[in-house]
Amino acid sequence: MKIQYLGTGAAEGIPAMFCNCAFCKEARAKGIVRSRTQILMDEELSVDFPPDAFYHMFSSRADFSAIKYVLVTHAHQDHFFANDFILRGYKFAREMKEPDLHILGNEEVCEVFCESTRRELRPEIGEHFHLYALSAFEEARFGDWRVFPLKAKHSSRDPLLFLLEKGGKRVLHLHDTGPLPEEDYEYLARVGGAPVDLVTLDCNFLYDRVDENARHMGIYEDMETVSRLEALGLCDGHTKKVVSHFSHNGSPTAEKLRRAEEEFGVIAAYDGMTLEI
Repeated sequence: MKIQYLGTGAAEGIPAMFCNCAFCKEARAKGIVRSRTQILMDEELSVDFPPDAFYHMFSSRADFSAIKYVLVTHAHQDHFFANDFILRGYKFAREMKEPDLHILGNEEVCEVFCESTRRELRPEIGEHFHLYALSAFEEARFGDWRVFPLKAKHSSRDPLLFLLEKGGKRVLHLHDTGPLPEEDYEYLARVGGAPVDLVTLDCNFLYDRVDENARHMGIYEDMETVSRLEALGLCDGHTKKVVSHFSHNGSPTAEKLRRAEEEFGVIAAYDGMTLEI
């Protein structure tokens, strides 16, 4: 399975558009960019679809017309910028590889799609979209994929996390979220299975500690999560552990990220990073 980290930043991106903190100033001066988070799997499934998707298409050289599925964690605009979908067809897009696009998320995601596209979506484009409402702890299947949705601890309505399976490979996608609810661990214990090949973890705060009610995690919470997953048999020595979704507030400098990789055995994602599992 091919995993492409097209964007690895939080909602405000790096450097944050309106920010003049020391870290953002340095990022601007050095040309350091972390765009809003998006992950492309096997060139056909996008986890989230942010405002930076156009930039991701160009920078990664990915063929976005080949995307069949968009799996959405929640309806915040940095994870689901549905306005761009009005351009998927008609004179705006010719010779697409996949005429139909399947969008899967919670009920609010479906509502946001309709609200965002209502004014400008042409009927001949709209007929090629298929919306599916997902709920936590209810397995979904589409194409060659199986998805087990989990509950995220976040500030949106019914946000989701995902355990994904395809072709014998397993990926656990854990952002945006604070420390996982106990319900998630109970569900993962029930669905079980072999250790995942990759877990991607929200590391918004990096080395800053967060409380149990936080809606994001840092490296310490990530490692506590990994320990819980190891106890369930869902992580082991072969599991790639990737940290991503960095905020400027955590000042994710190259030095800090190298320290995290060496200290905790993780991979610090960067825009454009590609992994094979």
